[in-house]
Amino acid sequence: MSEINNKRQNRRAFLKMSALAGAVGISQALGSDTKEMLKKASGQELSVAYPGSERIKTICTHCSVGCGIIAEVKDGVWVRQEVAQDHPVSLGGHCCKGADMIDRVRSETRLRYPIEKVNGKWERTTWDSAMDKIATQLSTIREKNGPDSVMFIGSAKVSNEQSYYIRKFAAFFGTNNIDHQARI
Repeated sequence: MSEINNKRQNRRAFLKMSALAGAVGISQALGSDTKEMLKKASGQELSVAYPGSERIKTICTHCSVGCGIIAEVKDGVWVRQEVAQDHPVSLGGHCCKGADMIDRVRSETRLRYPIEKVNGKWERTTWDSAMDKIATQLSTIREKNGPDSVMFIGSAKVSNEQSYYIRKFAAFFGTNNIDHQARI
């Protein structure tokens, strides 16, 4: 972060301003009038972009950093997002993955419920059924081959608390076989 005019500026804001300055410079070189190109945003434009929507402070779930996002939701649909400027972790910025959270949430390919392959085709199942089948399969593997025949893998996406639960589960399962997905 740099200090410009006694105001903190993060990398994302610096890049935005650099792009804007470049666009203004090019327009000046080509003889365009910047008054036609740029205008001051109105109060309505600065407020909510979708009338009737609700602004919800949340965090990005892509990794365990937990950058701040303000999700704008209308009729149960995430329609817009912006960076939480007052968030203590991200300080008004986030990475390109966080900037794309709205597209990940609204993706048509996102898995929204458990599925299982039956006779070569994927079919929807219930959470209880899926969890029962997984628990049964893990128990069968442990009884047949021992607890060290299974490995549990953590992720950069989980929090410290979730990592603790994964480690405890592996210990209760009876194995020390646990690692992070980044090493695979």
